[in-house]
Amino acid sequence: MLCRIGDVEIWRILEIHAPFLTPEELYPNAPSDVRAIVEACVPGGLCPETGRLILPIQGFLLKTPTHVILVDSCVGNNKSVPGMPSWHRRSDGRFMAALTAAGVGPEDVDYVLCTHLHTDHVGWNTRLENGHWVPTFPKARYLMPAADEEVYRDHEGMMYTESVLPVIAAGQADLVSAGHMLGDHLTLIPTPGHTPGHVSVLIRSSGREAVITGDALHSTVQCRHPDWHFKYDADAVHAVQSRRALLENASERQCAVLGSHFALPSIGRVRVKGDAFDWGAG
Repeated sequence: MLCRIGDVEIWRILEIHAPFLTPEELYPNAPSDVRAIVEACVPGGLCPETGRLILPIQGFLLKTPTHVILVDSCVGNNKSVPGMPSWHRRSDGRFMAALTAAGVGPEDVDYVLCTHLHTDHVGWNTRLENGHWVPTFPKARYLMPAADEEVYRDHEGMMYTESVLPVIAAGQADLVSAGHMLGDHLTLIPTPGHTPGHVSVLIRSSGREAVITGDALHSTVQCRHPDWHFKYDADAVHAVQSRRALLENASERQCAVLGSHFALPSIGRVRVKGDAFDWGAG
């Protein structure tokens, strides 16, 4: 178990821990010394062989008193991601092994909550069975941002066809918006910009709080430099506004922060420092 927030257990479901892209590629408006800044903010965060930022691909499993909830389902197996060779047609048991280690099987999951509809957050929504994509979690309701679904439905790319449409066709999808509450402990926070409907997840229990960022941030370096754009933000300006608001709120509430792509162990707290924020463990 990664941590406990009141009555809610939080487990890391780690699928990939590997170099992704260089800081220069990831943060296009960062200054020329971006690499040195990243190294100072995220010690050991750059692969010494490739110079690329090491980003975990992970979801979080929440065990509340009443539900088992998976927040984000990573890349998945057999998915078509030709633009990312290391993700393309993967066949790996790490994700399922992490679920098993948490004492959970696919049939035990009550909800799958997608912070947004990008390839590395929806992959295990479905699995390939006899040549057909079927929901991986047979009893689960899948909560997906309605604004994202509308955008990606129009494109009908492989991500949508393989990881979203089969869930909708099976009648297991609920299209939701920010402010949606799941049980007594979870609320979806609006953090649009990375995608139109992107949400982060606020967890509350017994007077304690935590927030799962999704892709509102990708690295703790963005706490110190929240104005840095991220390569894959759909609306970079809006993403900066959402990022600052999320960090401000987390600082004021003194809640734990779980960064979906933050360097392991991916949990800490933020506090205001000047016109930005500091990241610290605990």
